[in-house]
Amino acid sequence: MTDGTQRSEIKIGSEVEVVQKHHQRSGELTEGIVRKILTKSPNHPHGIKVMLEDGIVGRVKKVIHS
Repeated sequence: MTDGTQRSEIKIGSEVEVVQKHHQRSGELTEGIVRKILTKSPNHPHGIKVMLEDGIVGRVKKVIHS
């Protein structure tokens, strides 16, 4: 498992856990499959921003399966 700060570790179809903007304080994670990678830079200290297949947008905290 990786921490999700490197864009190269995340692929479309990867199973990930993300934190949504409104859950940043609590740290509540949502699990899903990556539909779209939204962050353009190769890395981001708070996690790469992605859209999951169900439309949820959040920053990746864990990559479960790539």
